[in-house]
Amino acid sequence: MALGLIAVVGAAGEGGPDWRKVGTSAVEWMLASPATGPVEQVWFSADGGRLFARSQWGKTFTTNDFETWTPVDRAASPIAPAAPAAVRLPDPMAQLVASAADPLEIYALGQELSRSIDGGRTWTSLTQYHSLSIVGGGQRSLATSPADPDELVLGNGYGVWRSLDGGLSWTGLNRLLPNLPVGRILSTPSGTAGIRVEAGRFGVLELPPGGATWFPATGVAPDDGLPLLGHYSARVGAEITAVGKAGAMVYVGSSDGRIWASFDGGQTFQPSRVETGGAVERIFVDAGEPRIALVALSGAGARVLRTTSSGSLWDDLTANLPAGAVHGITAERAAGAVYVATDRGVFWARTDLEGASLPLLNWVSLTDSLPQVAATDVRLDPAGVQLYISLVGYGVYATAAPHRLRNLRLVNTADYSARAAAPGSLVSVIGGRVDSARAAGLNYPVLAASDTESQLQVPFEAAGTNVMLALQTRAGLVTLGLPVQTVSPAIMVGRDGVPVLLDADSGLEIDAHNPAHSSGRMQILVTGLGKVRPDWPTGLAAPIENPPAVVADVKVYLDGAPLPVTRATLAPSYIGFYLIEVQLPPITNLGTSELYLSAGGQESNRVPMVLEP
Repeated sequence: MALGLIAVVGAAGEGGPDWRKVGTSAVEWMLASPATGPVEQVWFSADGGRLFARSQWGKTFTTNDFETWTPVDRAASPIAPAAPAAVRLPDPMAQLVASAADPLEIYALGQELSRSIDGGRTWTSLTQYHSLSIVGGGQRSLATSPADPDELVLGNGYGVWRSLDGGLSWTGLNRLLPNLPVGRILSTPSGTAGIRVEAGRFGVLELPPGGATWFPATGVAPDDGLPLLGHYSARVGAEITAVGKAGAMVYVGSSDGRIWASFDGGQTFQPSRVETGGAVERIFVDAGEPRIALVALSGAGARVLRTTSSGSLWDDLTANLPAGAVHGITAERAAGAVYVATDRGVFWARTDLEGASLPLLNWVSLTDSLPQVAATDVRLDPAGVQLYISLVGYGVYATAAPHRLRNLRLVNTADYSARAAAPGSLVSVIGGRVDSARAAGLNYPVLAASDTESQLQVPFEAAGTNVMLALQTRAGLVTLGLPVQTVSPAIMVGRDGVPVLLDADSGLEIDAHNPAHSSGRMQILVTGLGKVRPDWPTGLAAPIENPPAVVADVKVYLDGAPLPVTRATLAPSYIGFYLIEVQLPPITNLGTSELYLSAGGQESNRVPMVLEP
């Protein structure tokens, strides 16, 4: 098995955060090709070798290979020719565009793209099939290549579309066009669910684990969607623009900067902040301490507020934050870290989020290496390890949360969750380099270490429900509590949520390009299965021949149905990993299934996998 399993998460070092792009700009919307956000205008260069597109945000991009796009600082639009006359319009609101090839040929931009070859007496739709548009509605701009009159490019409410046969067939040019209208990040990857965002007319989208194209999500709605905002607007008698909730505590903010607080789940409200100004854009409430809340505002005055007293007092945390609206905000109380999404990108600062003191803040930019556009949201994953942001048009990016540097935290190596460890399993120390680790007289081998993360193996001899782990670091000795169970199974997943699965016959990783097959054998890489028989030394790679078998009773389930387990051992040649081999069932339909396992009655994380006939 040639797998790079000991992986260190990228983090914010001296050179800045190591951002990774999450998904493309494309949405699978059941059109001719994946779609993206609205495009206002398209046009060709004089020789037809370059195509330009202007997005709804006023940004202009160009391509010469009709796949990759690059931003253009200044690209003057061509002078539009006079609109031709037509006997009649196919759509009362349609705009007419003259053909470059024939004076009697006219195009009409309406809900569909139509063409007439007789001056507008009769019209033929070029984008409609069985009463549905194959490129989406809202046609806004049409360009004809100077080099070929049959090459048409259409800009509409769903991106850029190209035809090489005069409009008989269309393909999208949207996969890499930075034009995805992400407004909010609703959730980060967890189990079988990918990252979910709110994206304008597309509603709620989900990026499946390991996927590149976004899909419509079902059964998900923003916490402060329009119905909820309307409900609270009626309650307080003002236009509510943001809601934050934790337990019975509810904060609401209005379009003029005022804030109200409720202690009874939103039944009654009392004024909390009466100053007016820019709109309240977002409210963050600490789930463990609802008396602590942070508010993001637009406008020229205070744009970041903090309360540690359930709204009785508000402190201004704006400090040296550059001018511009603050659209999103999140924090981690224990680390005193606050992150904001602004018109100038994403910034972070440390402050006291629990006490009444207010030290001087210093906001630091995190997005200097990314496109210089406004950020619409910022969010931490549940473990507080990964930071996710959304940029206007460019979609979602992720990096290791910079506050983790020098603020050590223990997580499960398999899925970066806070689940308990087990004898023999792997744990990761996020936030710094660990040179050595000990607890209860036992050595916890350090298997990999960097300035941002270290990975340890729990000794097979470890006992107790909670051990105090003494970590030797560059900053000295640090002690952290580690919960331990007899077994605590977890399927290994990458940072994109894709599980580490292998085809047992070929040894190749199973993924979107190499799916599992009906009636085949599959191997699952896991950690946390506890003791093995015969005993095996901690810190030593498992043997290739006859690796020790797992003592606990292991069961594997696919969509809730049990799979025959043919093998459960330490993973040959690896430390801290276990290998489970299962027999896949015969199936007739292609689809994504949910995979999980149990050991000793403890269930693992749930992961997606694609199974083909």
